[in-house]
Amino acid sequence: MKLMIASDIHGSAYYCSLLMSAYEREKPDKLLLLGDILYHGPRNDLPRDYDPKKVIAMLNSIAYNIICIRGNCDTQVDQMVLDFDIMAEYAYIFADGVTFFASHGHVYNKSCPPKTKGVVLLNGHTHVPEYGVYDSFTYVNCGSVSIPKESTPHTYMMFTERCLFWKDLSGECCRKEYLPKREAE
Repeated sequence: MKLMIASDIHGSAYYCSLLMSAYEREKPDKLLLLGDILYHGPRNDLPRDYDPKKVIAMLNSIAYNIICIRGNCDTQVDQMVLDFDIMAEYAYIFADGVTFFASHGHVYNKSCPPKTKGVVLLNGHTHVPEYGVYDSFTYVNCGSVSIPKESTPHTYMMFTERCLFWKDLSGECCRKEYLPKREAE
């Protein structure tokens, strides 16, 4: 399975359009969005070309191919305008022999991981790409599409054949990690 993973669009039509171009280029089986789709929240500056209505139209055009997790800036009102489900706090995704536990990161994160052993915990929320192997899980953060922090690039991830690729929005690979085999596998 070829999985595209992205988070923290925060209503930016500019960065969402770049993500859509990457989506067309990458041709994933599914696009996994890890929350904070339409709004920027009180702690963030407005992202470039803030226009949630344009973001809605772009994402609804590929709704059939989106799996989405609720972020801390996503609300029930957002669900009313999106053609894909966004209210799940987490999801298990099974791909290429890997069990992913996908969540935004404000509830389940490396400080409060899921109880299921051997999973790959996928997060956004911090806006910083990250990778770490811990005793009972592997931690992965895809970074942010629109408001990266700590001088990191605007990123998304690709997953295929047990390998994760962090890419900037032009498609250039920034980092690559092979997922370890875990006892639960």
